[in-house]
This record gives sequence, C-alpha cells and structure tokens, in this order.
Amino acid sequence: MNQRFDACRVKLGRPLIEVLRSLDASALAIVLIEDERGLARGVLTDGDVRRALLAGATLDTALDVYVHRDFSSVVSATNRAEVLDVMQARRIEEVPILSSDGRFVGLHTLHDLIGSDTKPNWAVIMAGGRGERLRPVTDAIPKPMVKVAGRPILERIVLHLVGAGIRRIFISVNYMADTIEAHFGDGSAFGCSIEYLRERTPLGTGGSLSLLPQGPSHPLLVLNGDLVTQFDVSRMLTFHEEGGYRATVGIYEYSHTVPLGVVELDGERIIQVREKPTQTWQVNAGIYVLDPDLRRRVPADTYFGLPSLIEECLDAGESVGAFHVREDWVDVGHHHELKRARGEE
Repeated sequence: MNQRFDACRVKLGRPLIEVLRSLDASALAIVLIEDERGLARGVLTDGDVRRALLAGATLDTALDVYVHRDFSSVVSATNRAEVLDVMQARRIEEVPILSSDGRFVGLHTLHDLIGSDTKPNWAVIMAGGRGERLRPVTDAIPKPMVKVAGRPILERIVLHLVGAGIRRIFISVNYMADTIEAHFGDGSAFGCSIEYLRERTPLGTGGSLSLLPQGPSHPLLVLNGDLVTQFDVSRMLTFHEEGGYRATVGIYEYSHTVPLGVVELDGERIIQVREKPTQTWQVNAGIYVLDPDLRRRVPADTYFGLPSLIEECLDAGESVGAFHVREDWVDVGHHHELKRARGEE
C-alpha cells in the first residue's frame, strides 16, 4: 500500500492530466490533494475527473476547482469496523487516514479491509446462548447482537474474521436464532459464506461442532460470539500449526485489584499488610484452534463444553498450545463488561 499511497497524492494547482496519471499509477479510484506544505486539502475521484472533462475541462485545467474539500477521513487508531461504518454510511470504498496535524498518512480501501488472502480454515462462532447475565437487555435481543459502538458484537467478529481471510463461517444459533439469521443471511453482504448450526436445545460452547455438515480438512477456528477483540487470527493459526499442537487455546492476561488493604497472618500475628494489591492470572479467552479430527470427539446432540475437550486432550497426553492474545479483549458477559466495551467506564 505504501507505493500506492505515494502514487495517489497530488499537489494543488496541478492540471487534471496529473490526476489521471496518479489514478493510473496507484490503480485506485481516488487522489489525495495536498498543498505545498503537505497539508490535506481534499480528494478527487476518477468519476470527478470524467465529469469535469464532460463539462468542458481540458487535461491542462487546474484541478483546484473540482476538489472535494469536505471529505470523510479517519485517524490511525480507528479500527476496521468503524472504518467500514464510514464506508457504508457514505457509500465509498476509500477512506483517507489523517494525522493530528492534518496530513494524509495512509488510505483504507474496502479491498484491503475485507482481505484478499483467503485462508482454507473454517470458523465456528458460538452464538446460541441466552445471555441470562445481561438481562433485561437480552430479553429483546440475543447477546451476540448487542451493539458496541453502533455495531452488533457478532458482526464485529464476522468482519474481523473476513478481514483475516476466513471465508467460510458457521454460526451456532438457538435463542432468537431468527434475529441472527435475518441480519447475516448467507453472508454474501459481509464478504463470506455463512451457514447456521441450529441447536434444538442449548449445546454449550462445543456441542454444536457435532452439527457441522462435514469434517473440516484444516485446523478449525472456534470462538465465543460475545467477544470484543481484534486478536491476530493469522498469528494464532500459524502458532498452532508451527507448534504441532492438537489444540490451541487463546489466553488473556487478566488482572484484578483488591479495593482494600489485604492482611497476611501467621496465626493471630500480622506479618504483612498490602494496600490494594493486584493479582494477575492467565484466563481462557474463549478462542480455540482445533485439529480437524477432534470434531469426532464431540458427542452428538449433547451439552458439551470446549474446556472438556481440552481436558480430554491433556489427559491423553496430547500437546495443547497457549496462544497469548495481546490485543484488546472483552468478554461481554456482564453489564459492567458491556459498559467497558462501550467505553462507558
């Protein structure tokens, strides 16, 4: 993208012919217009140039009058889902990235966000739960469809997987399944194929794997449908394969600060007082990579948790990897976690 980004930048005052040369060199449909100090001044699209020429402009006409100075942009920290929201709302396929001092520093394209490197791996998203701990919110909507920053959690997961090259996705559904199926359909609107594993009764975090229409031929990515995370899908799959693991569990470093002073005793004698200590654990992040044949160990039509499958692997002496999720991660299972995911606390 660096070469394409450099090629799509043109200075104010230049003729339209340079815009055409930029479009040709970058193979993009947009040109970023800067002033002599390198500050962003607007954008021009290939359609803008065509309309200008049809209206009587020549290739030597200065581009300035045709520049769109009120254009959509994002900052570098904007995540994929939010960029896609801008594209969808404005019906555009390119969004410039601006620095804090008003300079173009990059360009998002729909093609890059959706991803071009298709992986053979399937993904299964567990989205059948009732979400009891989020009531009354989940009385009217299934937990994975609760919105964070204007987009359902499950949609964020799907778009993240698609952006990483996953093209075949299964969603296990039970509670308010129609709501989920109506939103995603066959997945074509999201750049993938989506199929549904319909649970007649709740099957836990792993039982619906028995409903897959056939066995996968590559490691299977399985994750909970209530996660807000941008974990590195490619890195996790590579970690699993290079480590030769039968199963890989995503883990996340979780810290809790005791809001009081903790007193350590030896009988009735105080030996230490620690003020508001913090304890850290490595916790299950609800993300797994499983070798294809492990699916056969999942009992049919039975409530079954994936931790049980991991325990079976360990009991059999099989190698299980621990993949550290370094990116932000929130398991939206309680109201305070939903508020944290929404930036409300």
